[in-house]
Formats: sequence, C-alpha cells, structure tokens
Amino acid sequence: MKRRFESRIKVTPEILQKIARIDELKGLWTGSAKLSPHILKQLKMSVIITSTGASTRIEGAQMSDEQIERLIRGLKTKPPKGRDAEEVAGYADLLGRIFDNHKTLKLTEGQILQFHEILLHFSSKDQAGKGKYKSSDNIVVARGDDGKEVVLFRPTQPWLVKKEMDDVLAWTNTVLDKKTIHPILAIANFIFEFLAIHPFHDGNGRLSRALTNLLLLQTGYTYVPYVSLEEIIEDLQETYYFSLRGAQRHHKTENEDITTWILFLLDTLLLQAEKSRSLIEKDRPEQTLSEKQILVLRLFDQGNKTLSPKDISLSLKDVPLPTIKQALGRLVKIGLIKRIGLGRATRYQKK
Repeated sequence: MKRRFESRIKVTPEILQKIARIDELKGLWTGSAKLSPHILKQLKMSVIITSTGASTRIEGAQMSDEQIERLIRGLKTKPPKGRDAEEVAGYADLLGRIFDNHKTLKLTEGQILQFHEILLHFSSKDQAGKGKYKSSDNIVVARGDDGKEVVLFRPTQPWLVKKEMDDVLAWTNTVLDKKTIHPILAIANFIFEFLAIHPFHDGNGRLSRALTNLLLLQTGYTYVPYVSLEEIIEDLQETYYFSLRGAQRHHKTENEDITTWILFLLDTLLLQAEKSRSLIEKDRPEQTLSEKQILVLRLFDQGNKTLSPKDISLSLKDVPLPTIKQALGRLVKIGLIKRIGLGRATRYQKK
C-alpha cells in the first residue's frame, strides 16, 4: 500500500516550483503578519460564512452568503429548516471547530466519524448514516441532457471501506510525522484517496474540504482561517471535477497517476497563499476577490450606476444568481459597494 501511494505521486519540476512558491508565501505570513486580533477574528468569521456557502453550493445548495450569515446568527434561537439550511449549519459548525481546535485534533478514524456526525447533525434525512461508514454502494453518476445517468466513478465497496481508510490514515500520519514527503503532497494524496473511497453515503465532498483545512493548519499554513479555500474551489469548480475525474480514471490500476489532482490543489493553494499576502502587504481589499466577484465589481465601473442582482444576472449569463448574490454580499462587506433599499427593491452602487 505504501508503495502504491508513493508511486502515483509524480514529482515534476512544475510541482516543485509551485510548492516552493506556496511555502515562500507561507513564510511571509508567519514572519510578517501584523493584523490585529480584532481584524483576524472578523476575517475568521467572514471566512466561515464564505467557505460554508462555497462548499455547500459546490454540492448543489442555493443559499447566498447573506442568507448564511443570517442563518448562523439565528441558530441559537431556532434550528435550520430545509435541506440547504441543514447542510449550511453543519458545515459552519464543523469548520469553526477545526479553526479553533486544530492543534488538539487528530487524523484518526474516530475523529473523522465524529466530524461526519457534526457535519450531518442538523440533517433530518441523514440521521441513520451520520458518523458511520456507508453500508451500500454510492456510485458517482451524472445526468445527461437526455435524462440518462452516466457512471462517472465507482468508489470503494462498503465492505472494503474500513480497511482502505485504515491504510490511507496510517500512511498519511506516518509520512507527516517522519516528513518523508512534502506535507502538501501527503495532503493531496489523502484527500484524493478519501474521495476515491467515498466512505459515507452523504457529505464526502464537504468533509474532504473540511479535512483539507485541518491538515493545512496542522502542517503550518496558519493563514488558512483568514482566506477561504472553498471559495477558490467554487470559482474553479469545472477544473476541480475535471482534475479529480482525470486522476480517478486510473485508480487502482498499474498506471495510477494523480498528477492532475495534485496540480489543481497546488493551483488553489497558490491562489490562497497569494491572497494571504495581500492581507498583510496592501490595504487593498479587492486583492482578495475571486474571479467572479471581480466580474461583478467591474459592472459598477461605468458612472454612478445602480444595479440589482437581476441586472447583473442579465449581464453575466454564465454566473448563477446565488453566486452573484454571494459576490454582492462580499463586496458590501469589504466596503467596495453599498446596498440601497430592502427586499425585492434592493439595488447596489459603487462607493
């Protein structure tokens, strides 16, 4: 098993170059970060909202960041209602715990099962499966334009899940402890194998992103709670699935090679690290915007224009309305635009 995991990681000059740049920026954050505790606390809360929205929207949820912020504020007085709200509440809870307690958490089967239980805590339809490995097959399919389902990937069969999870957990903990390969490569391999096993009936994608945050924090990437990784993945969603499927195509064959997945993860981590640098080097909040948020902001550049979400949707036809609303909420939060009116009459204007 050890030989299989390590032989499928092909270390190329391009991979080494990207890792070196990420680690350079990691060192810059560690040595130069002078943001006040108050600002860091605000950034962390903002990232929990942004990351929760992005991670759940990747899986099909439709809630905007503004809706998520209101939901989280009200959780102490009323439980979430509806599938999207339940998933949002669970992810926000799990991510907050990881950000606050990563130093004491361990990468073990018990911890992962507990994470899954937290993730699905509010989910009314998944009570029987929360905190337990799957008991039946969960084939990954896509529905074509003709309505027919196409099998994209066949994950590990239920009776092999525990053994394969034990194997990858043991390997990951060993190489991270002994530092025999770079931690980012170990994390990339672990997350790939976790998604290939697909150990749970529901929540595998969301849990994989939460675990990525945990492992990055535990290996010294301390800016993780202040720049949303999930938001970057959401922005690159097509590439995310393309790189994952490309690597999964040869899973458990003699030609195993997860280079496409490693390169995708490195690219997202590099974007995250660059955004962390902008937080400490420049007082320019637009440096932390995603590609789609920049597209939305540019629509306000012509004069004293006021726009509604529907106006923006007509101009950016390839961007889903929930993503537009999320972008508007982010732009308001960092002070680049202002909100005018309420409800259906809400419009936005550049400050």
